[in-house]
Amino acid sequence: MQINELNIDFMGKRRMAIILSGSMILISLIMLAVRGLSFGIDFTGGTLIEVAYEQPADLNDVRTRLSNGGFGDAQTLHFGTTRDVLVRIAPQEGVDQAALSTKVVSVLSEGGLKVDVRRVEFVGPQVGDELAEEGAMAMLIALFGILIYVTFRFEYRFSLGAVAALVHDVIITLGFFALTQIEFDLTVLAALLAVIGYSLNDTIVVFDRIRENFRKIRKGTAKEIMNVSINQTLSRTLMTSGTTLLVLIALATLGGEVINAFALALIVGIVVGTYSSIYVAGTTALVLGVSKQDLMPQAKPAAEGAEGADQP
Repeated sequence: MQINELNIDFMGKRRMAIILSGSMILISLIMLAVRGLSFGIDFTGGTLIEVAYEQPADLNDVRTRLSNGGFGDAQTLHFGTTRDVLVRIAPQEGVDQAALSTKVVSVLSEGGLKVDVRRVEFVGPQVGDELAEEGAMAMLIALFGILIYVTFRFEYRFSLGAVAALVHDVIITLGFFALTQIEFDLTVLAALLAVIGYSLNDTIVVFDRIRENFRKIRKGTAKEIMNVSINQTLSRTLMTSGTTLLVLIALATLGGEVINAFALALIVGIVVGTYSSIYVAGTTALVLGVSKQDLMPQAKPAAEGAEGADQP
């Protein structure tokens, strides 16, 4: 049997989906409230130092040297190759940044090791706060724009369903980062915005088929037509998500620590977004009472039809 011949009763299981989604959102909100996000230097401020060794660097040795030198809270990771190391240091009040970077390099150079400084960047706490506020604002603007677009493109019940699915995806992805305490930086924020676009695209494909079938299938309830539409688009949804996940899994496993959080955010977002485009978006529209009449083309006025008949 072909996948487009399936007749899975997705909408019949919508109550179970609502319970599952509600549970995941509740757990995510609890994690965000209790543990919070582990913000990176982009949001908290601090100093970023990139250094290069002549030989592959052992991160455990680098961390030990920094801890012994008075930088116990420093974060280290490879950047590009095993010879390149990024050192992130939390903001320190009253300390000159140039002197700080010089001290870090001297600590890493102890024992005759040759260490070259590639770059030094300083992010102030005020800049970090502004980035956090502007990032949150960018996400809200994106959701508001989507609400307006889908309202004009389809119908307001569908727009609320699309936004509900996107909020669902974002909260659960944030909950994952709160649970795992993986560092949340600007690349993860960019991944969240990408998840919004990806999930919306998938939802629009399903909604477009639902609208088409509402106008084409004369018999059947809204629930039955939604089931038919989701089954018809299931192959496209699974193929698109599956091929994208293959690339992201490769990035997460082979791309190194710098891109790991970005890839993980997209993996979680796409998995949850695929689920929400099938269940959350359509279920919300169905709960709000969408019907076939809402998407039927408006009939032309009788007078307009009569004028056309009089013309030769």
